[in-house]
Amino acid sequence: MAKTHEASSHEQHGSHGSMKSYTIGFVLSIILTIIPIVIVMNSMLSKTATLVVILAMAVLQFAVQLIFFMHLKEGENARWNMMALLLGLIILLTIVAGSIWIMTYNAVAH
Repeated sequence: MAKTHEASSHEQHGSHGSMKSYTIGFVLSIILTIIPIVIVMNSMLSKTATLVVILAMAVLQFAVQLIFFMHLKEGENARWNMMALLLGLIILLTIVAGSIWIMTYNAVAH
């Protein structure tokens, strides 16, 4: 009886990632960390291009963390989790873009 309850309890909480998915996520995280380090340490690109690469790797790192470690696309509420994340990102981008716009306008106006 205890094993049946334990098994059904595990099924209700959803499955966690496999060792393979954790390993893939870990390797991708290491690669996405090493790329900007190599570019910065060797001065391979201009400052603007370096900044773009760093930001792109940060966004990819964010996606890897969400997908491989936080299991964003798994479970019965995966669609709602994704929609909540997108709404949060839209709000965040609106606030950041609006703040930058206001700060730029104030710097020019004075």
